[in-house]
Amino acid sequence: MTVSDREKRLLIVWAVVMVLGLIYWLASSPARSTAKISAPVDSIDRSERRLAALRASLASVNGKETVLHQVQSELSDRERGLIPGDTPEQAQAQLLQIARRVARAQAPPLDVRQSELGQPRAYGDAYGEVAVSVTIDCRIDELINFLASLSQQPEIIATEDIHLNNPNAKSKVLTARVTISGLVPRKLVPEKKALLGVQL
Repeated sequence: MTVSDREKRLLIVWAVVMVLGLIYWLASSPARSTAKISAPVDSIDRSERRLAALRASLASVNGKETVLHQVQSELSDRERGLIPGDTPEQAQAQLLQIARRVARAQAPPLDVRQSELGQPRAYGDAYGEVAVSVTIDCRIDELINFLASLSQQPEIIATEDIHLNNPNAKSKVLTARVTISGLVPRKLVPEKKALLGVQL
């Protein structure tokens, strides 16, 4: 097999490029010295200051842990007032039972004639809210006592809305529709689904 002049020139150019590449690689690579670079030694003062800062940081961690445990304890005490239930409907039934219990405890006992369940909704990021509307016939002083008794319950409940109606102008008995809401864990509130990027 014979090598043409063109192939000979190509081999010569290739050899020159390889030699130049090797020279460039050797020139640009870091020096291969055996000298080791030692890290600067910290002064005693700097080490003592750093140790003091670490001790102060450790002392604040213990204080922060104590505060954290106190806050968690207080939160668990307050969350005992959440309306219990595995579903929103069970929580609303519990809220209705509280309203009936408070109405029966009045002197004279009040009768819950009608009840209506509201839609559960979110209350902040960590809780949900359920609502129940009850209709009772009572005098104004009995209604005030009923509302005061509701506010004294251990559960986290509040009066949301009151509608008064006096069907008989000669009678002192009012028809009151009271909406009571209570806090529940957030897991009981169904998530709103987004449709095409729009929150429903």
